[in-house]
Amino acid sequence: MNTVFTSTGSLLAIIAFIIALGLYVQKFKAFKSLGPALTVIIFGIILSNLKIVPTMADVYGVIFQYAIPLSMTMMLLNVDLSKMLKLSKQPLLAMLFAVLSIGIVAFLTGLIFAPKLDEGWKMAGMFVGTYTGGSSNLTAIGTGLKASPETFAAANAADYVIGMPTLIFLFAAPAILKKSKKFKKFWPYSLNENELIGDDHEELMSDKKWSIKDISWLFAIGFIVTEVSTLLSKMAPDTMQSAVRILFITTIAIAIAQIKPIKQIKGSIDLGLFIALFFLAIIGFMVNLKDFFGSTMLIAVYLILVVILSLSLHLLLCRLFKIKYQYVVVSIVAAISDGATSALVAASAQWKSLVSIGVVLGALGNALGNYLGISVAYLLRSIIGG
Repeated sequence: MNTVFTSTGSLLAIIAFIIALGLYVQKFKAFKSLGPALTVIIFGIILSNLKIVPTMADVYGVIFQYAIPLSMTMMLLNVDLSKMLKLSKQPLLAMLFAVLSIGIVAFLTGLIFAPKLDEGWKMAGMFVGTYTGGSSNLTAIGTGLKASPETFAAANAADYVIGMPTLIFLFAAPAILKKSKKFKKFWPYSLNENELIGDDHEELMSDKKWSIKDISWLFAIGFIVTEVSTLLSKMAPDTMQSAVRILFITTIAIAIAQIKPIKQIKGSIDLGLFIALFFLAIIGFMVNLKDFFGSTMLIAVYLILVVILSLSLHLLLCRLFKIKYQYVVVSIVAAISDGATSALVAASAQWKSLVSIGVVLGALGNALGNYLGISVAYLLRSIIGG
């Protein structure tokens, strides 16, 4: 396929530009609702389908190899186990129910759909990832399972076609639920206004103060954890080394995140997201809309069922355990997207006390999702083959 740009330098320049643009337009309400990850993917889809950039290039492979483990390590440095232990039981239960629900549903529906799809068992694990910790988990698990570029592109395309309206609805949900008398009657469990106000918090998406020292340490830790995990994973069988590598990265990153000097390093989420955006831009490049609305529609049907059934099970469990609905909404967003987006939903709803809780729940889902997604994928493979 002939495209306008093909050289490594021009492709890197374009990727860097659409990332910068994707972050810049977050100042506008419409793009802020989508978030930087989805914005960059959409830009990538537009460029590749207009044949401005190719769907595959050598430089993409280099970014595939290094961006995800580095980004994943940085984001997991935000996991503070002591803060998680201080949370009340209800938000933790809500998040655990979210993770449990997606794991059960993705496995059961995977028994039906995975045999009909190329690398279907890998997709099941990737979908567990994206609905426990967002795009970063999907890509981490896909990398661990050695999913093909085509599988990455198809899974991400289906995820964002279905996930985008879901996420937009969740931003609107607090206002809708607050005004609904029928909902209040069905779900009478709620935090009062005083409980929601809480303490002042740092404005989300604002400028932050962190130095080049923070950046240098984050890169150093990221590369060291990645290399150590790669070496340790070689003890596993060849067919499982990539998955084991991701699990080692998750475990080591969470462990060192509890060290006091590591906790003081600033910018881990911001820089981790920035690096992940290079990978996500390429995912956008790989999405061929013509193919998506053809053969990959089955993937979309699979994902719609996963979303509907897992949300239904999650809500049922939360209702049975009488969890306050604000915690439920925050946990759903933390699972579907990430902690930052969950905090943003809480902030936009004026649930000030839940902003930090949203971040913590996102980190919890991000960590648990890697283990669960890989486990579900290999369990499916052991049953259906692949």
